[in-house]
Amino acid sequence: MIQALLGGRREEVGCTVEVVNTFESLEAHVRFDGGVTVEPGDEVLVHGAPVEVPYGHRASVRRVATIKRAGWLERGWVRMTGDLEFMELCEFSFSERASL
Repeated sequence: MIQALLGGRREEVGCTVEVVNTFESLEAHVRFDGGVTVEPGDEVLVHGAPVEVPYGHRASVRRVATIKRAGWLERGWVRMTGDLEFMELCEFSFSERASL
């Protein structure tokens, strides 16, 4: 009961880390084996050395990840406050011209 409320359950799962470092795109994705998904409030730690991809290249490497599952209390809190935290990252301008 306490674990469902507060979370903390951990699971290890295989994953593929895909990194693209090109003129068109700079991106990184983690794809978990077996259709495993993460939910709001969950924490993911991908084990292994950092993936370094030279400019103009792509890489795909196998790793193991530990997922720490959030409890329903933490998951609810993240859902309620997540939009507010995202809005802190946004900058809006209502003038006719933008300036930096």
